[in-house]
Amino acid sequence: MGSQWAHYQYIASLKITNAGKQSNFNMYTNSQVQDIIEKKVAEIYLPDQPSLLYKPVEYILEDGGKRIRPTLTMLAANLYSDTIDQAIGSALAVEVFHNFTLLHDDIMDKALVRRSRATVHRKWNENVAILSGDAMVILAYHLLCEGTKAEHLSEMLKVFNLAAIEVCEGQQYDMDFETRGEVPIGEYIDMIRLKTAVLMAAALEMGAIAGGAEMRQRKAIYEFGINLGLAFQIQDDLLDTYGNPETFGKQIGGDIAVGKKTFLFITALSKADKLQTAELKRMDGTVEERFRRTRDIYDQLGVKEEAEKAIAEYFRKALSVLEGCPDSGDRSQPLLEYAHSLMQREK
Repeated sequence: MGSQWAHYQYIASLKITNAGKQSNFNMYTNSQVQDIIEKKVAEIYLPDQPSLLYKPVEYILEDGGKRIRPTLTMLAANLYSDTIDQAIGSALAVEVFHNFTLLHDDIMDKALVRRSRATVHRKWNENVAILSGDAMVILAYHLLCEGTKAEHLSEMLKVFNLAAIEVCEGQQYDMDFETRGEVPIGEYIDMIRLKTAVLMAAALEMGAIAGGAEMRQRKAIYEFGINLGLAFQIQDDLLDTYGNPETFGKQIGGDIAVGKKTFLFITALSKADKLQTAELKRMDGTVEERFRRTRDIYDQLGVKEEAEKAIAEYFRKALSVLEGCPDSGDRSQPLLEYAHSLMQREK
């Protein structure tokens, strides 16, 4: 990536190296947290029947994915508590809800591959994917209610409910954009804040609640999540065009194939001349042909570099907020390391 991005990677690595070498509290590592999550996800009870309702749920949950959101929840809990068991209910709820959105998103996007496997609607059918996704929403609330301390449940539900409806709003805006000729970059940022960033921010805030954080601490960790989520989604846009097909886990060029208004596409339109604009908006030819000509224009206009700058800037904001999280001190080391690893991903 560009020099600005490399600069922020270097800053982050210095903070990681220097953080909390002499710690007296119980600080969980990323791998420990992820081991706990995998074990607990595998323990989620799903009935055998009706099999067409529960098998798809098992199918998408067993594949693993990156478990980003529940990891954020558990690490946020550890910011303010030596124990994290009290956060597992909210962590599982966020993970199940996130996977529900994938089932329905894949139908809307006509996606054939998810995590290098057939999407649920392709393996079974759209009706199965819709109903299994609906069941996952209910399961998410069950896990949240069953795994949350009574004194925290009301606040947890407020955060979770707001994120859940905002994710749906973001998805609707994303679909609306597909039928619009042009979308301002500001509207795009608002859309991905809703569609992607708010769930990551909510996952962090719910972990902070479980850890006993105060409101000022919750607000700070939520803001960290928003900026991390924005960087993460623009990075996802970038990987969809410039990622390695062998590691990305989804179809490269899928956004271009369905005419999504991504950061790259919107930036290209803002810089394109009339001929390039006409080429970008052409939907004829095969998927491969559309991908090649769109990527060629991106290369001509320096769109990849613009995306890298935006990722670096939102990540810088996230690091700044995390550094200033009230009373977290050296406890932020694992979360900082994890955020840094997300920005180095290839899928």
